[in-house]
Amino acid sequence: MNLHTIKYPIGMANIPKQITKKNIEDWIFVLETFPQNLEYLTRSLSDNQLDTPYRAKGWSIRQVVHHCYDSHHNSYIRFKWALTEDTPIIKAYFEERWAELHDSKSAPISLSFDSLKALHATWVYLLRGLTDQELEKKFIHPSENKEVSLKKNIGIYAWHCNHHFAHIDQLLIHKGWK
Repeated sequence: MNLHTIKYPIGMANIPKQITKKNIEDWIFVLETFPQNLEYLTRSLSDNQLDTPYRAKGWSIRQVVHHCYDSHHNSYIRFKWALTEDTPIIKAYFEERWAELHDSKSAPISLSFDSLKALHATWVYLLRGLTDQELEKKFIHPSENKEVSLKKNIGIYAWHCNHHFAHIDQLLIHKGWK
């Protein structure tokens, strides 16, 4: 497998220009089921397995799990900003630096699973209550200097869930741990 395939096992995010209600429903379902699916995938891994990187110079499984919580927490806040402010410029963060912090490298993954379950339940509840007009609200991502609609961001984060799930799943298959 080449590095691009390992780094992007499901490919890059491919969000349609015309986002349908069906797209949004499907993406929300991914967000709803992701914490439990990821927890199930990693349930029987040892600490040594959790500390195995999914690729050379990549994050460990543990770091990926903690990154998912960090990233999704940031995204949830971005939704709240976009819903309560007029096209806000969101705060970006250095995810690679966060992944190098002590908690990301050593904390039990159960902490992030507990947090992901609560966060995703709250996030899905919010998303299912949004009107068509609210789904059109946008924020500005400073590093890309472009507007992102909330409905597009739902798709981006559904992709993000599947992307990191595939990182771990592919490693487990490659190592014969699954």
